[in-house]
Amino acid sequence: MCAKIFIFKYENAFSNKLFLKVIISFMSLISRVSEPITDLFRLVFPVYCENCGETLHKGEECLCSFCEYQLPQTHFHLQTDNPVETIFWGRIPVFAAATFLHYQKGEMVQQLIHQLKYHGKGHIGVYLGRLFGQQLMQSQRFNDVNVIIPVPLHWKKKKLRGYNQSEKIAEGLEKSMNAVKDTQSLLRVTHSSTQTKKTRYERWENVKSIFQLSPESSKLENQHVLLVDDVITTGSTIESCFLKLTEINGIRISIVSLACPSI
Repeated sequence: MCAKIFIFKYENAFSNKLFLKVIISFMSLISRVSEPITDLFRLVFPVYCENCGETLHKGEECLCSFCEYQLPQTHFHLQTDNPVETIFWGRIPVFAAATFLHYQKGEMVQQLIHQLKYHGKGHIGVYLGRLFGQQLMQSQRFNDVNVIIPVPLHWKKKKLRGYNQSEKIAEGLEKSMNAVKDTQSLLRVTHSSTQTKKTRYERWENVKSIFQLSPESSKLENQHVLLVDDVITTGSTIESCFLKLTEINGIRISIVSLACPSI
């Protein structure tokens, strides 16, 4: 009977998003202090792969080794004139552009991004951003980035979700790149409707005047800025951000996203 009560409480605790965030944060803290404590904590409170649901082992984070190996990476950061860059040809003068993962409906990347955006699992964005940043540092076109700017989210939507998913990705990039995250220079001042199911023209009309620069943006003069979004489809939102940032003298802008539909 006692065992059943324990299991019931245990399962209910893990169904609570806040409790899960506390567990993950606490494990990250104690991992820096003592390996035996970490091992014991994992035994009592196992953490599971965000894709397949298997228990994560020592040294694994967010995804198990098998699922991490299965991530459909694009390696576009090593290619000039890659498919992401061609999206912006004739539109904006991007210095370099890339995406980390191929995105297909019903597959792993879509599920991970859905969990990141709508289910409070910001650690997925941090984890994938860190992996991506390690790759970007191998590219001469990206390894001199000074500042990382996530595409801003309007405060109403940010309050609803609890965070900006692009900020979480930028947080991970910051951990593995010689650059700092900046969430103050570029602001979203208009709450636009969702971009889902809109045409390319409708997407552009929806976002063309929704961003503005803050006084702090002056520090971006003569910097190489990395503009970050979760998914690039038509590129309308990124384009709107880009055009606003080009009002800054001497700025050089590159673009990355966590994923892009397979192209």
